[in-house]
Amino acid sequence: MSDRLSVSSGVDMGDAATGLECLPFGVHHDDEGVCLLVRMGPHRILLDCGLADTSPLVRGLKKPARPETLPADLVLVSHAHPDHAKGLLALHKAFPLLPIYASEVTSKLLPLNWLDQHGEQVAPFCQALPLRSPIEFKDGLVAELFPAGHLPGAVAIFLTYTTPERSYRLLYTGDFFLSNSRLVEGLRLEELRGTELDVLIIEGSYGTSRHPHRRTQENQLAERINRAIAEGSSVILPTPTLGLGQELLMLLRSHHHFTGRDLDIWVDGTVAIGCDAYLELLPNLPSSVQNFARHQPLFWDERIRPRVRRIEPDQRPEIGSSCIILTDFTADLRQYCQPNTGSWLTLLPEKTNIKINDEYSLLCPVETYLLAQHSDGPGTTQLIHNLRPQHVIFVHGSPAYLADLTSLEELQNRYHLHSPAAGTLVELPIGETFIQPAAPETNYEGELTELGTVVTITLPDAISADPRWRQFADTGLIEARWQGEELVLRALSQRELINQNSDRFIWSDVDCCGTCRYQRGQRCWNPASPLYNFKVTLEGYCPAFERNSEKSADS
Repeated sequence: MSDRLSVSSGVDMGDAATGLECLPFGVHHDDEGVCLLVRMGPHRILLDCGLADTSPLVRGLKKPARPETLPADLVLVSHAHPDHAKGLLALHKAFPLLPIYASEVTSKLLPLNWLDQHGEQVAPFCQALPLRSPIEFKDGLVAELFPAGHLPGAVAIFLTYTTPERSYRLLYTGDFFLSNSRLVEGLRLEELRGTELDVLIIEGSYGTSRHPHRRTQENQLAERINRAIAEGSSVILPTPTLGLGQELLMLLRSHHHFTGRDLDIWVDGTVAIGCDAYLELLPNLPSSVQNFARHQPLFWDERIRPRVRRIEPDQRPEIGSSCIILTDFTADLRQYCQPNTGSWLTLLPEKTNIKINDEYSLLCPVETYLLAQHSDGPGTTQLIHNLRPQHVIFVHGSPAYLADLTSLEELQNRYHLHSPAAGTLVELPIGETFIQPAAPETNYEGELTELGTVVTITLPDAISADPRWRQFADTGLIEARWQGEELVLRALSQRELINQNSDRFIWSDVDCCGTCRYQRGQRCWNPASPLYNFKVTLEGYCPAFERNSEKSADS
């Protein structure tokens, strides 16, 4: 098996009626976007189109008088970021009969890629598909979308092509993130296990890098911003239109360093437009975000501190000192750092293509921070080992990072690995006797959330499939203790509770969740509470507490 250069037309992938091939037009090695043409038997599927120049797709093809003149049978879009979607409008204009599909949320966010159309209204051209619903597009060709984390609407695309002899299965992750972020729930491994994949096309943005836990990253960034504000500086955070900017706003609004603080957060340019788009999508955001929005505005808020405001063009030179600005990463940052406005600090996200010109960095200190939007190396290998495909194709990352992944012995010994350059055809023969690796030992990665006096640890539902879970969760109560730098959780049994000599589980005289009329099954059912629909600890408390004199700790 070898990877070979494609023919000059850019779309001829052979005449075989069966088999799999992948021809990348862009793999995001540098500034290029992602665009992959996959052949499954007679069907050609274009995955994403993040090309600034779509001529390789158009070259050699006439205007679409017949379906066979199209560069593909259909286009499936993983998410709305420009490096995956900016070429779609040009592709649609060249081939208006070419069907383009994405999740409902992505279809609504896509127009933000073409805000520079000089007033030209971009008519919707992307058709919305439901999540977790197999859809047959062609004879024997079925696609299904699964939430992938990373960005609202982002999906992993699962393709199945069935012949009388066998089925061929391919999964394209797009950009994925296993961890939950503040506005997006992470990819759920349990939804994809057991799919018997032949081919996995996976991003490798961070190579083999290992990142601190998401909450650690957030706390480190919040601490740096807090220190700058305390020293009298203002902070500029250049971000893309969608994703990172909105995550930063939620962090700044809810982190203990900033809640209630007399501080202005200004949002400018397309980042503000992105915030408006998120507000339109509120019913599609996680329930915790929807609950937050019931009690206070998600973004724009001049009443609750810190205030969040949109910058009008004439306000830029007059913004006061000791504030925070979120703006486009392409903006001229000198328009904010005006004379007599005090000192400034610019914070750039690590491992992105955001660049600052040298002249600006002489005027304003520039530092970097890590707030990952993609899974790190361990997350990438975890997904691969859980899916156990025959072939793994790495895209979306620097050549050095992708080479680090293909050099991992744990992957080389188990899978056929590919890291093609744009224009290199990858042939994907499927062996009937391919030896699948043993399923890995399962580790459960969860999230830790602090809300007032309540600390919540959230673990994936798959943990309850273990037969040991029934005994662990019998009483719903646990004991925690430090063991070195690690926190160990141990279940408390019914026998221990009966024999408990202390009064730590006697709640009758305490105002807490354990004696609240709205606590049932260790979950809050009070719509007026900020903890509504959250799991709560019995000793927790919120201002919406209402006593139930008949309630006891075991209710």
